[in-house]
Amino acid sequence: MDNYILILLVIGSLLLFVTLGSGWISRLPLSYALIYLIIGIILGPYGIQLIKIRPDADFLERLTEFVVIVSLFSCGLKMNRPLNALAWNSTIRLIGFLMPISIFALAFLDQWLLGLEFGTAVLLGAILAPTDPVLASEVQIKHPEDGDELRFGLTSEGGLNDALAFPFVYFGLYWLKDSNWQNWFKDWVLVDLIWASAAGMIMGILVAKAVVWLDQRLHLSNIDSLDELMEDFIALSIIFLTYSLTELVNGYGFLAVFVAGIVTQRSYRTPEKPHNQLEFIERLEKLLEVGTILLLGSILRFEPILFYLSQSLMIAGLLFFVIRPLGAWISTIGDRFVLRRFLFGWFGIRGVGSLYYLFYAFGKGLKGELGEQIAWITLTTIALSVIIHGITTTPIMNWYERQMEKRQAKLAPYIKIK
Repeated sequence: MDNYILILLVIGSLLLFVTLGSGWISRLPLSYALIYLIIGIILGPYGIQLIKIRPDADFLERLTEFVVIVSLFSCGLKMNRPLNALAWNSTIRLIGFLMPISIFALAFLDQWLLGLEFGTAVLLGAILAPTDPVLASEVQIKHPEDGDELRFGLTSEGGLNDALAFPFVYFGLYWLKDSNWQNWFKDWVLVDLIWASAAGMIMGILVAKAVVWLDQRLHLSNIDSLDELMEDFIALSIIFLTYSLTELVNGYGFLAVFVAGIVTQRSYRTPEKPHNQLEFIERLEKLLEVGTILLLGSILRFEPILFYLSQSLMIAGLLFFVIRPLGAWISTIGDRFVLRRFLFGWFGIRGVGSLYYLFYAFGKGLKGELGEQIAWITLTTIALSVIIHGITTTPIMNWYERQMEKRQAKLAPYIKIK
């Protein structure tokens, strides 16, 4: 029988299983990503060998790019807080302090433990530092009305650091081409740090507002030309237009798409429209997650993983158990809720965002033995994150919800008196 038909049979069975068994799975110490990863390994060369193709870096870059921009828009749609520093305090701390701490701490360790040059070490740090907006759905905001500070911080962090790690990726790529940083540092600051970030924010605002205005204008007109079944595609049009137009002006498309999600959520006159868009985008995001993690599992190879295992375990172990927790603790100084500070440190889930940066680097000159080293350290770290965080997320979040209920019960009398 054709392998293609068998793959469809397996994927169809998997989707049926995770859908009908979702209530049961949600009570287990398992994430959906972990299930997909295991199935992907089984479908690969170490299992029943249904997936034998190894996609090239360009295809994987485009696939992961699409998955990330869909997820970033979803994160943006969930952001319902006022746009001021007080409301976004946890986000500012996680992006302004924790992300640079993670990148440069990883870079220092990469130099010390792996013997990498500074620029290359920064590249690996930038690839691994961003948390993932795709695989972390269990710890993110459940709906726009969810006001939990931990979920908001993790969702907004995942939405922003996948974009704001880009300048440091460029820094590492420039270094690979020319280790004399004085030749390109000024251009890096002006173009890749300042211009690209500003362009991303501006384009995210302009494109989203323009599409929402056009959509509402047509609805208010006498001619109702929109097919209700097609209205969800407006969300995709915002994503594609925002990302492509931003990239055309050399801005950060990831940042623009996240901003566009925020602007879209705030620009519609009624909350039903962005709510429906969010439901559609989340379904698409889940489907893309299945395909991406299945593919990740199928391309893992034991030989190179074992060859770089000691390096991968050192980097992943220090990232998960030292750098992220310590960096989060430093970044959230002043937050009196100790449990939340601890969980900010633990839920640094790595995934599709790091995959994108890895394959992007391959397309921009990363190659040879250095490329193999960075690739397998990255892939192993992602796989370990899927396993470790996948096992711990459900019980820890259930425990956290119980603690929050107890905390609210204790505060309830004071709130009533006030």
